[in-house]
Amino acid sequence: MSAADSERGRIMLLTSAFVAFALMLVAVVASASAVHLDRKALYDIADLAAADAADAMSPDAFYTGVGAPADGAPLTLSDAGVRAAVEQYLAEYPPGLPVRVTGASSPDGRSARVALAAVSRPPLLRWFTDAFGGGIVVSASSTARAW
Repeated sequence: MSAADSERGRIMLLTSAFVAFALMLVAVVASASAVHLDRKALYDIADLAAADAADAMSPDAFYTGVGAPADGAPLTLSDAGVRAAVEQYLAEYPPGLPVRVTGASSPDGRSARVALAAVSRPPLLRWFTDAFGGGIVVSASSTARAW
């Protein structure tokens, strides 16, 4: 038996192992990119919801007093108003991800702070993430100032 005969078939084994490794690497990179894109989309949704909530003003707060408030008059946002505006925004413009509102408040009465969370399910590794908890939780928060 010569040395060439003893190595016969090993190149096919090495090639198969390399192809399997390359495919797993592509799956991991594609799934990480999908989670990153879901995270970026969640940040966009949080930005838009916060901007919408900063523009929202409850009718009770706006119409108290006589007529419209004068320039420079204090108009304040409330926690309940911000939460209602965020939930209304998400109902009117449903995002592609199942989004959960984890926080919606107005810490200073002039800004709306929104925190959202969602579960990202990477397309090529869903079988793996479903086996260990059902996905990857991504979260985003944004603050928008009313004036």
